Amino acid sequence: MRHGVDSGLFQQTAHSPSYFELSRTGAGELVDFCIPCNPYFPTPQMFEELSKNLEAVLKFYPSDASKIAQQLCTVLGLNPATIAMSNGSTELITWMDHLWIRESVAVPIPTFGRWTDQPMESDKRVGMFPLRESDNFELDVDEYVEFIRARGSRAAVICNPNNPDGGYLPRREIVRLMDELADLDLVVVDESFVDFVEVERNPSVAAEASIRPNVVVLKSLGKNFGLHGVRFGYLVANPGLAGKMRRTLPKWNVNSLAETVVFMLAEHEAEYAESLRLLSRDRYRMGVELSRVPDLTVYSSQANFLLVKLGGGVDGRELRDHLLSRHQVFIRECGDKLGMSSRFARLVVRPEHDVDRLVEGIRDFTRSRWTTDHASRSSEPSLLMHSA
Repeated sequence: MRHGVDSGLFQQTAHSPSYFELSRTGAGELVDFCIPCNPYFPTPQMFEELSKNLEAVLKFYPSDASKIAQQLCTVLGLNPATIAMSNGSTELITWMDHLWIRESVAVPIPTFGRWTDQPMESDKRVGMFPLRESDNFELDVDEYVEFIRARGSRAAVICNPNNPDGGYLPRREIVRLMDELADLDLVVVDESFVDFVEVERNPSVAAEASIRPNVVVLKSLGKNFGLHGVRFGYLVANPGLAGKMRRTLPKWNVNSLAETVVFMLAEHEAEYAESLRLLSRDRYRMGVELSRVPDLTVYSSQANFLLVKLGGGVDGRELRDHLLSRHQVFIRECGDKLGMSSRFARLVVRPEHDVDRLVEGIRDFTRSRWTTDHASRSSEPSLLMHSA
């Protein structure tokens, strides 16, 4: 089935168009492999509970951020003095750039685009440390520290797990990196996807950040809980840094829907833990299925997405458009990510039946491409015709 999607939407921004933008262009009901949501949380019962309260949620002001923060800290076992909450983690990235990044920042690439875009927009010097494809995009702590020293960067960022490849550094390596960079103005550890890590029991360094003078850990509840539309993130840092951020942010910067979700979490911790178990299972299954597709390289991931490289000279933009128009499958082609090319795509982990649809779409694209290439070659004049 074909659907009329304007491919120009993908040229309008460094990020993919939203689900709503695509839906409004006639894409129909999409299977979304682009936006990294948790497909198992909230549960249908939680959504039903939210829908019953929707009128009040939309009609009334939320509580101030301090009251919501106190509840969040009760659930997560954090000290309220060490956190600041925001309308999405991107709001915190923006304010960290304005408050604490003075002249320069080092960022490994490829990574989440706002870590390079935001400081460049405010005329900072961004030292981009390339993660090598030949090393499976793994970050070497010693090489990164050497790069930071050589560039004279006063701030440094690391995403763990990284986006878009899902690469994960063990907790001990992150602590070592913080020790090595104790003299910098700021070290940010973006842990937006850390809840999906399964190779280590306690991967977060949030507790370490709360007692260090220059470390901030960034968290995103939207990514963990499958609620991007809520726009809810927070940081963990020592009380001085966290307090400065709280005083900078607007008093009612967290909306009523986010508040409702925070107060629901205490009653649904078991369901959240189960969602992470199911997602880990699906990540393994999805990796196996994609590995069976010819000319497709699948990278190991500890996040809720998998990075793949397309072989045979395939352009990811062509695959993206084919999947969207013929199969109503939406993927993240990575040609606009610094340090990557259109040969790469990021695919969000989804349940088995959705993966079957994705794989069939990729195989259909490969078949149609082979047919087109074969027909093109067959129509070329032969050497005998030329010699005649």
